[in-house]
Amino acid sequence: MATAYRPYEPGTEPRGHLVPAVLKAPFQGRVWREFLYVLISLPMAILTFVYTVTMIALGAGLLITFLGVPVLGAALAGCRALGIVERARARALLGLEVAEPEPVLGRRGGRGGRRGPVAWVGALLRSGTSWRHVIYALIHLPWAVLSFGFAMAFTFYGWGFATYPLWRWVFPRYMDEPGLQVFGDDRGHDFYLDTPFEIAVTCVAGVLVLFLTPWLMRALTSVDRIMVAGLLGPSRLASRVWELESDRGTVVDTAAADLRRIERDLHDGAQARLVALAMDLGLAKEKLEEDPEAAAKMVDEAHGEVKLALQELRDLARGIHPAILTDRGLGPALSALAARCTVPVKATVDLPQRPAPAIEGIVYFTVSELLQNISKHSGARTAEVDVWRTEDRVMLQITDDGRGGADTSTGSGLAGLAERIDAVDGILVVHSPAGGPTTVTAELPWR
Repeated sequence: MATAYRPYEPGTEPRGHLVPAVLKAPFQGRVWREFLYVLISLPMAILTFVYTVTMIALGAGLLITFLGVPVLGAALAGCRALGIVERARARALLGLEVAEPEPVLGRRGGRGGRRGPVAWVGALLRSGTSWRHVIYALIHLPWAVLSFGFAMAFTFYGWGFATYPLWRWVFPRYMDEPGLQVFGDDRGHDFYLDTPFEIAVTCVAGVLVLFLTPWLMRALTSVDRIMVAGLLGPSRLASRVWELESDRGTVVDTAAADLRRIERDLHDGAQARLVALAMDLGLAKEKLEEDPEAAAKMVDEAHGEVKLALQELRDLARGIHPAILTDRGLGPALSALAARCTVPVKATVDLPQRPAPAIEGIVYFTVSELLQNISKHSGARTAEVDVWRTEDRVMLQITDDGRGGADTSTGSGLAGLAERIDAVDGILVVHSPAGGPTTVTAELPWR
């Protein structure tokens, strides 16, 4: 995920830099970007409001004819198009990353997978995302007017008062007045900002307003952020559906890869040995009467092949799902993995009870894959495996004192592990600086 722009927030700076940050705040680009966003919001809100109200009213009025439904569909489509502009504006000026909402017809079209104008209009009218765009258009205008007024007042009064000593000369020279008039009436009661003290107070007041302006802009645009993210982005349900669809694809791909691996191992390993065994036994049968000693020697060799084939089948079965994991759980299973690793490994499992079988399997194969990586690539002398439970999560941590440099973004086996763990709402974090040590932490659901 790309890193979004993160504006300054009061209280996040170190104490030693608090005053400089406050002094620099009115001049930072963030303030002017947010000010520009608020300025553009008013004309955009007027355009969006007028379009939405006009088209929705027109479509509702035409519902007595066959034109009403298409007009409503066009109104909702236009609102969604304006939503694209609003998300782009928020992304450019506020640094707010909002994902695109669900497509109108989804990934499989309309109901029954149908596509076409009728299905498209029907999907628009049924889509909650479309109506959320309408709500945004209706409520954004009053907020844009309020934001525009506050932003303009604070910005221009702040800069105007702060720079008042620089432009006060305009009044006596061109307006025949001693300074900026605060109030006046027909009876000659006037008050002008013209004395040195009044000018200084005005300037100080303007500077204070300038210092408050960044926080005001932050508060105003925070509401805009909430509206854009909540009404113009995908709903939580849609996001969850997309996430589950992605996870399902990962699970299917992983299962297909496992099946291909099993098929390859069977074809290249045990199956080839069994074919050779059948041929050897056939030759031994032919030589049984002619040369019993040679036949006995061939049977003895075939017996050795049978043992090797059985060992390969046993290793293959252990790779699919080890019997020790099913019978005795993660503790003995991970201890057996640690005993087979070429690097000395200390395995500690602290679980009050056994998690779900699927989670057990993922933890087991994650440890197996990571220990193989340690044996082949890390150059480590020791390693540790720790498994424990925290609330409703299973925590797994593997550390080694190897050379480091492991990374999930290079398309290695770690990337596949991260995808497999993510498919069950888990997280895999790798901390492996150059020179080591390497720490791999995985978090998985208990059930």
